[in-house]
Amino acid sequence: MKGVVLAGGLGTRLYPLTHVTNKHLLPVYNKPMIFYPIQTLVNAGITEILIVTSGPHVGDFLGVLKNGKDLGVTHLEYAYQEKPDGGIADALSLAEAFADGDSITVILGDNTTDADISQAARRFKDGAVVFLKKVPDPKRFGVPLFDPKNPKNIIKIEEKPKEPKSDYAVTGIYIYDNKVFEYVRKCDPNFAGRGELEITEVNNYYINEKKLRWEELNGYWSDAGTFDSLFKSSSYWATQKK
Repeated sequence: MKGVVLAGGLGTRLYPLTHVTNKHLLPVYNKPMIFYPIQTLVNAGITEILIVTSGPHVGDFLGVLKNGKDLGVTHLEYAYQEKPDGGIADALSLAEAFADGDSITVILGDNTTDADISQAARRFKDGAVVFLKKVPDPKRFGVPLFDPKNPKNIIKIEEKPKEPKSDYAVTGIYIYDNKVFEYVRKCDPNFAGRGELEITEVNNYYINEKKLRWEELNGYWSDAGTFDSLFKSSSYWATQKK
């Protein structure tokens, strides 16, 4: 199992802060934002990690992360997404050579969580796993539609729906087998009308093949991609200091 941290995009919702550096290097309390998703992977025993980044500040990552040894990473690579607005699935496509036929755990670079995903990673055999969390504002996220006959099954995921069918959000943590890259190549940039390759479409391909499972993420989780969520995340982690 290898790990992929998706840290691309331009972070426009955090202008003017992101005129200075990449969003994922902004501080969340006392650490750069990207330290949190890396630590989630390392805590799960995943220490071979690829960072996918983009935009004008990509060189800043080297100065902050170096070779990753200080964070417990045994092998760290970088990939450059030429289209920073290409979407999450477009960024993920750059991990195919790194995966080298292996399964991958993918986490968005602005996700901070203290949840332990190690058991899910160890149990994983094939298909895909998405991690869900109840949230007060699901319309900001991909939202699962559960099978009314069997809520253990998701029959569809809707991207940022105006009227969410549940109060669960698909968090930015996923486990995929190597078939994910085949599904990325099938993605339609007009899937959600944003001109991006959407990870929701990838997940729906797995649903159609009856190969997607879900687990509830236990513990704290928040993205840090807006001013409000950045403040919320920093406030939480400040209370966890020892």
